[in-house]
Amino acid sequence: DWDARWSAESEPTTLASFWADELWTLAGRRRAPHGNMWEAIEALSGREKLDALDRAVTRLERDWRGWRVPWGEVNRFQRLDDAITNQTFHDDGASIPVPFAAARWGSLASFASRAYPGTRRWYGTGGNSFVAVVEFGPRIRAWAVTAGGESGHPGDRHFNDEAERYAGGNLRPVYFYDADLAGHTERSYHPGSR
Repeated sequence: DWDARWSAESEPTTLASFWADELWTLAGRRRAPHGNMWEAIEALSGREKLDALDRAVTRLERDWRGWRVPWGEVNRFQRLDDAITNQTFHDDGASIPVPFAAARWGSLASFASRAYPGTRRWYGTGGNSFVAVVEFGPRIRAWAVTAGGESGHPGDRHFNDEAERYAGGNLRPVYFYDADLAGHTERSYHPGSR
């Protein structure tokens, strides 16, 4: 009875994501190099697809003590350090639920996540790291959000200040004109000045 919509509260999204993960793994073993993954999944037998669903439910029951788990409990944004390629994730560290899934499964916004060694939660390292909506016209208006924050320094207040906005789809205004910047700058710089 799933409406095929994701949300942080959606239990069907969790089950579908775990099942899709199992199907992807199975089909990936069978497809030709550079072959179409969707065709490989479609070529799986009905029995194989049901077995993959059974494995997904078993994983959920083992890791979560049941298969009815809200997607936001599993799918998380976490930024603990400044690493770009080899990030560290910990289930006991602060993290934020993300309601959307990966583009691989048709989601836009996209947040590609998976479990890491020592975690049961899935943490995202791919997808939309920056989203912007721009309205062109006589006067440009735009809204945007960055996954995490603008700073790459863990101690900086802008290191993770947009994470909640990102997960909630709450884009901030982008200031194009000098008048728009009034009251919204921490400092200004002009080349050649001190």
